[in-house]
Amino acid sequence: MKKKFAVLTALTLSFSMILSGCSLGKDDSKEATEYINDENVDASDDASQDISSNIIVADSLEEPDYNDPTAGASVEVTETPQEENPVDDNLVMVFFGDSQMANGRGDGTDIPTLVGQRVPNATVYNLGIGGTTAAFKRTSAGYLDYENWTDNCFLGMTYCLSGQVDRNKVLAESYPDVLNTMNQIDPSQVDYYFIEYGFNDFMMKTPLDINDPDGNPTDLPQEYTFYGSLSYGISVLKRISPQAKFVMIYPFYGIYKDGNGAYLGDSFVVSNGIGTLANYADKMGNVAGDQGTYIFDGMYHTKCDLYVDTQEQYLQDTVHLTETGRRIMARLIAHIPNGVEGYEPTAYRDGDFIKIAEFNPDETYRMDPATLKEHFSDQYDKYINGDYILAQPQ
Repeated sequence: MKKKFAVLTALTLSFSMILSGCSLGKDDSKEATEYINDENVDASDDASQDISSNIIVADSLEEPDYNDPTAGASVEVTETPQEENPVDDNLVMVFFGDSQMANGRGDGTDIPTLVGQRVPNATVYNLGIGGTTAAFKRTSAGYLDYENWTDNCFLGMTYCLSGQVDRNKVLAESYPDVLNTMNQIDPSQVDYYFIEYGFNDFMMKTPLDINDPDGNPTDLPQEYTFYGSLSYGISVLKRISPQAKFVMIYPFYGIYKDGNGAYLGDSFVVSNGIGTLANYADKMGNVAGDQGTYIFDGMYHTKCDLYVDTQEQYLQDTVHLTETGRRIMARLIAHIPNGVEGYEPTAYRDGDFIKIAEFNPDETYRMDPATLKEHFSDQYDKYINGDYILAQPQ
């Protein structure tokens, strides 16, 4: 049979957000060895490469004024004939996230679409919305007022999908195409949920969890925290899709500037007063451990060489992935469902490391059979028997 790939895309609005120079209160800040306000910082490579140096608490952070030229595309369903394979059932994958998932959807270069192109018989639903957070915004009121809920954070999107809140109130006015995409999802048929958040939570100073910086519990509702909102949202999805598997995608490494455009540092050293973006990735790892989900690391350069000396190739504005960056991440992410479903050896997930200077978007990763035989003998036997439709013996 011919493999078909259906991609349902949705319109998103690009965003520009500036976190103004309103410093956090004393109780909300971790002690730092250096404090930066609006002074210019030397952006030399040597300074930025020393990630073990002083943590920088930024009083003013500015997100690049990025506009995705493909964001105006309307929702559509496309079917692309693929090569013959024995997979009969569609693999349904739903992506939640911010602009890193939404960008490129108009021309089919968004990460969800690119992942689907590498997974046999994938049906992909992209619910990414630029500028969104995982957590219920602290500026919002009534986190228990489900009847009047309007927040499109991750937790709110899971409430929309489950029917706990009125999805029309949340999406119809500003994101009608996202609403149209969501209306086509049958939660009972979802095989994978992919969840990518963190950068906007970092920019909006979302608390990492209910504890204060000294580790003491507070009375802050979990819905307002990064850990709590991710955990609660996953619990909602597990209830409506008990058969689904989950993949947590860490926020991607980046370089940051203050409100005046002055260089501050990277994701390991720039703090919002609560933590660095790497701390938000770590907290997502805590959620994954507690919820039993898969993890994709876009922060600690364990899968590719995204770092300070290559960030200009990966990132078009110090934050958002370029098309090449999205293609690299999609190839790496696709190893998770392909390995779990038995389409390729699970060893490929750990073995594939991409250097952007050597990346060919048309390539498919293949581990050397001798390496597979030496270190993964059981998978090598399946490989020799032709059990992997994406890794046939050569």
